[in-house]
Amino acid sequence: MRITVPIRLRWSDIDAYAHVNNAAMLGLLEEVRIQAFWAAADSADDAAGDGGGPAILDGRPGADTLSLIAHQEIEYLRPIPYGRQPLDCEVWIARLGGASLDVHYEVYSPAGVEPRELTTRAASTLVLVDAATQKPRRVSEAERAAWSPYLEEPVRFTARR
Repeated sequence: MRITVPIRLRWSDIDAYAHVNNAAMLGLLEEVRIQAFWAAADSADDAAGDGGGPAILDGRPGADTLSLIAHQEIEYLRPIPYGRQPLDCEVWIARLGGASLDVHYEVYSPAGVEPRELTTRAASTLVLVDAATQKPRRVSEAERAAWSPYLEEPVRFTARR
């Protein structure tokens, strides 16, 4: 099952070529991931974001667990121009490992804009790290139970050589 998260562009996301800058896309994907899977600032166990995903990890400063990016891959399929309507982002988990998870994304043109176009595919590998020891820690049973419904096949990149 995928979670849909609308994400608004900022003017600063646009580069001199009048489309979303590749570095800005990393920040947009971070926002999607946080809204979908991380706890809201006011509660560690409320669903975060518009997609209603399982907010298990507490990403606030001082949290017990850090979620660190180990790997990211992005495939740009078409430029994304600036627009006021939010992009339509779908996010899911493609793999739940022992101490890591793979979060995958597909970014589409804004909802309601026809034709709906896939603009970006991406994947992030996150490692869960104990904040006190700075060592990887295992995915808890509560996290595994909350995230398992969002397991789906990994994104298929077309630009692999």
